[in-house]
Amino acid sequence: MKTDRIPLTDKKYYLLFGFLTTIFLMWGLALTLMDVLNKHFQTALHISKSRSALIQLATFGAYTLVALPAGIYMKRFGYRKAILAGLFLFSLGAFLFIPAANKGSFEYFLMALFILASGMAALETVAHPYVAALGDQRTSDQRINFAQSFNGLGGVIGPAIGSFFLLKAEQQHLSDLTTVKTLYVAIGCVIALMGLVFVFSPFSSTSLPQGAAHSQTADRSDAMQLATPASVRHLIREKHFVFAVVAQFFNVAAQAGTWVYFINYGEEVLHLSAEHAGYFFSLSIFLLVIGRFTGTFLMRYIKPYKLLAIFAFCNIVMCVIVAQGAGWVSFVALLMINFFFSIMYPTIFSLGLKDLGSCTQQASSFIVMGFLGGAVFPPLMGLIANQHMAASYYLPILCYITIFAFGIRYPRLNKHYSALHTMNHTPKN
Repeated sequence: MKTDRIPLTDKKYYLLFGFLTTIFLMWGLALTLMDVLNKHFQTALHISKSRSALIQLATFGAYTLVALPAGIYMKRFGYRKAILAGLFLFSLGAFLFIPAANKGSFEYFLMALFILASGMAALETVAHPYVAALGDQRTSDQRINFAQSFNGLGGVIGPAIGSFFLLKAEQQHLSDLTTVKTLYVAIGCVIALMGLVFVFSPFSSTSLPQGAAHSQTADRSDAMQLATPASVRHLIREKHFVFAVVAQFFNVAAQAGTWVYFINYGEEVLHLSAEHAGYFFSLSIFLLVIGRFTGTFLMRYIKPYKLLAIFAFCNIVMCVIVAQGAGWVSFVALLMINFFFSIMYPTIFSLGLKDLGSCTQQASSFIVMGFLGGAVFPPLMGLIANQHMAASYYLPILCYITIFAFGIRYPRLNKHYSALHTMNHTPKN
């Protein structure tokens, strides 16, 4: 059966689906804004590049630590309360920028960013299976990629705002933290308002399809089963899930390394100002958005795992070109990395969650924990960047080789897919 005859989602889920895509947009904005914040703090707080990299450690470390508890909370209390908990932490972290800016303390900022990122991690853990549940499983890849397209749109807005309000201020020698505080208070207000809308809107209580409702009615014993050795052993036996966790680790690693040093590459290789390099960073995220919409369309004709392998191979080529440091040719390749990177996170996520039944929520937590790659990879890439900025882009090639292997091998990794594929191609007597 062709998936192009199956609707993306049912009409009764339109408002809920729209709200969830808005959440995708907001955490995309906050995530890319942190890469601009990294550069701004070097000037405003007079800290070194290695010290400013603690922002990525706090951010991606929060994802690693919070993902599994968020999955347990979601299993125990359901999608709705888990979404509200994530929005609360998100807004709280943003508002904590007030005392951090008043004190001028980098440590306070790290604490605020950790709490904010904890909210983002909780939302990410919940939102992916929530979106996947809003319709037929055969179109879950398209649904998640569509929602992630708005995550990319938020990613465009984040560095554009950061470059205009923060990096531009550096050129005018306005390195105080007032703008940072104002910017994050505004973000906190938006997230808090979204929480109120979700609480009082009837669409937040819309019943889910049969099979997805389990997480809404799970009792305490179900929640506790998440942490049992038996449930973990069950997931470990699912090879496509295990490889998805590994692939997501390297995927987020490549993303974090590419993004955190993008502005530095523009400055050192193209000799751009930090502000203008930041605008090009925003453009690269716009290409990511185009890539996600393009990928969502192409998945109607190309199987998701095949498209994932194709895009991963393209990024291997792009990284080789970027590493040459060949002026604008290499810089255009750096921009194109985000186009081909576009579908990787949501597609790996969706492929990893397929055919896991009642273990889907726990599996979502483990895949989100792949964000650990974003905490450990940038410092390693930075060791090379300290000596040669362009050459550091050889390192992400290892990440894309892993993702390429996951895409190529997926039919053999997923025993359920293999069984269905064999059944559908059994010759008739």
